[in-house]
Amino acid sequence: MRRPVRSLSPDPVRAFALRVAHALIGLTLFVAPGAFAGVPEVQALLKARSPSALAAAEALVKAEPKNGSAWVALTQARVYAKRYEKAVEAGERATELAPNDAQAHLWLGNALGNRIGEVGMIGKMSLAPSLRDAFERAVKLDPALVDARYSLIEFYLQAPSAIGGGIDKARAQATAIGKYDRVRGLTAQARIAMHEKKTPQAIGFLESAVALKPADDTLRLQLIVLYQEAKRWPEAYAAIKKWIDQAPKSNKAQYQLGRLAAESGRYLDEGEAALRVYLTMPRGSDDPKPQNARYRLGQVLAKAGRKDAARAEFQAALKLDPKMKEAKEALAAL
Repeated sequence: MRRPVRSLSPDPVRAFALRVAHALIGLTLFVAPGAFAGVPEVQALLKARSPSALAAAEALVKAEPKNGSAWVALTQARVYAKRYEKAVEAGERATELAPNDAQAHLWLGNALGNRIGEVGMIGKMSLAPSLRDAFERAVKLDPALVDARYSLIEFYLQAPSAIGGGIDKARAQATAIGKYDRVRGLTAQARIAMHEKKTPQAIGFLESAVALKPADDTLRLQLIVLYQEAKRWPEAYAAIKKWIDQAPKSNKAQYQLGRLAAESGRYLDEGEAALRVYLTMPRGSDDPKPQNARYRLGQVLAKAGRKDAARAEFQAALKLDPKMKEAKEALAAL
């Protein structure tokens, strides 16, 4: 099991991850050399995903080695820095110093969830009970901690019953989430429906969630991706066009229009234009990479019968990523 991230992830990665992705805050903070940052300051750096957060958290625990909140911050910072083994060590220390702090157990669980992805099967089986216990303890300490409940859903869906997995347990968590956050409760129900391969039901849950929060880009993206997975092209197109009309500077909306054209063979002119726009727009770390846009553009051009132009785009994708299997196969098929 990997870290709790986005429940329904966009192209090119379609696998479910363990957490709903969080949008990055476009704020830059830093700690001046030699300056001391307390817990609130480090938490602000973490919220902003500042590059200086890890160093500030390390300095904080050195200055206050018995401060449980400092160790929680360090656990979070190490998770963000992808130093998962060290994050587990920090999380264990945090829960020792602050056994009644739900955040300490939440971040220990997050660290363990990421660490599990780095170890072999024996290691996974060894770490899984600790991961489960961390999130269950977090929920017991703070029943309204939706992030922990969402992570438990992923655990219960993926873990064998011998170590505490079970779909009924996942459903119970989704119901509980809905009492605290109606929208996230619906996305949790959608996640479970997708696990059961009940795509129409999952779409229904996400449509209800979008109706409640129509301007939420993450929800829109999840629903559009599901429409495309179900080959419900007109509904995907309508949702994307509405998104572009409301947010013309959304690079994600532009990419999805291109992806829709590439997958469906429809809306080819609009899809080509959208992908060309996407390639000129600023992108974040969670957005599709240029090689993916080039590959999708090649698909659109190939379906429009423009083989030479398609070949050039597939070659451009491979120049950016020589190991891109999909582009190699598409190029060979021309």
